[in-house]
Amino acid sequence: MANTLFDKIWDAHVVQLVKDGPTQLYIDRLYCHEVTSPQAFAGLRARGLKCFRPQQIYCIPDHNIPTHDQDKPIDDPVSKAQVDALEKNAKDFGLSYFGMRHPKNGIIHVVGPEEGLTLPGMTIVCGDSHTSTHGAVGAVAFGIGTSEVEMVLASQCILQAKPKTMRITIDGELGKGVTAKDVALYMMMKMTTGGATGYFVEYAGSAIRSLTMEGRLTLCNLSIEMGARGGMVAPDETTFAYLKGREYAPQGEAWDKAFAYWNTLKSDDDAVFDKEVSFKAEDIQPMITYGTNPGMGMGITESIPVDDSSVSFHNSLDYMGFKPGEKLLGKKIDYVFLGACTNGRIEDFRAFASMVKGKRKAPGIVAWLVPGSWEVKKQIEDEGLDKVLNEAGFEIRQPGCSACLAMNDDKIPAGKYSVSTSNRNFQGRQGPGARTLLVSPLVAAAAAVTGKITDPRTFI
Repeated sequence: MANTLFDKIWDAHVVQLVKDGPTQLYIDRLYCHEVTSPQAFAGLRARGLKCFRPQQIYCIPDHNIPTHDQDKPIDDPVSKAQVDALEKNAKDFGLSYFGMRHPKNGIIHVVGPEEGLTLPGMTIVCGDSHTSTHGAVGAVAFGIGTSEVEMVLASQCILQAKPKTMRITIDGELGKGVTAKDVALYMMMKMTTGGATGYFVEYAGSAIRSLTMEGRLTLCNLSIEMGARGGMVAPDETTFAYLKGREYAPQGEAWDKAFAYWNTLKSDDDAVFDKEVSFKAEDIQPMITYGTNPGMGMGITESIPVDDSSVSFHNSLDYMGFKPGEKLLGKKIDYVFLGACTNGRIEDFRAFASMVKGKRKAPGIVAWLVPGSWEVKKQIEDEGLDKVLNEAGFEIRQPGCSACLAMNDDKIPAGKYSVSTSNRNFQGRQGPGARTLLVSPLVAAAAAVTGKITDPRTFI
């Protein structure tokens, strides 16, 4: 029987089928951060349990850590308590821990792939919805709740209902200035934030194959924003070239053996998906959101829709200070944020730097440029991108989740407009009253040097 890529990986990890119930699924990798893990570890202590396979669990604080003065104690008592608890739990249970200022510290969904901890064919979970990011290497990766984190800590297994499958095919060639972030925002605009609810999505087509590994990570990161359980791309030469030589990736004969298996990880030609969706690459332009969910987006040269009569639509526009039919081009902005598990990788900084080189940050603009890891920060410095950015008036901060969410010091003030490369624009997501416009690194860079929403293609 023909199988999808998702079916092949899922079925290979089934431990037991529970009659009239969920599947007991084996998990290859559990990532833990400081926000959703404390109660899970407390549950183990209460039951007198150890971690079943500690060598497969990695702990990294990222949400609450500051992006400046990391050599000093964390000021916020709640943040400090959560970070301290993760460190203690990792030590008590014998788990790998990449703490603040550790060379391998950073956003957990950036560190996993760049260290080779995230590999094709794996099942990967974390108490964070954007675990879908890791599906970009050809893995089944999804977010779980705190009680499920405890389940995996104790047994290296999880009880899960098997999702339906969807294939989204994008064929053609992406246009000038169009990035993976724009592809994701375009799909959400077309399908809404509930368009993939209940499905595990495989991305396919010539436009997807043309994406770099880091572009695929961005795309899969945003799968959850369409309601999907996760997203994935079949591994290919792009994947293998990205992973080869990374510290935790297989080496020597182990690589050859893994490589042979990874080459089988593709959907069969006659595999049947529960749903098929197709888009044309040439229809996608640089995107920007105008509302308070990631599906409320449009091409940067377009106008806000006028035919939506729903109360939530108008409430969203009221919050953002926009009107139906309004164009956003030329709209003044206050903050620019480059970073997050969506766009905090080296390619994102290369793109931003290429746009601002020889220009200057616009007066009055506050720009937070936050690498997704210390490794990304090192690459920025090794490639001289920090000099390009410094000359343009920008400063590189220290790694962390930063202004993606209002859980640390980097909050957008109420009423201010933030052009952000992060993944969510909900009310208050970047700070109480903050107004967030989701964009690609190129759109963010164009806004940073003009002080207003600008089509990046005018600079390319």
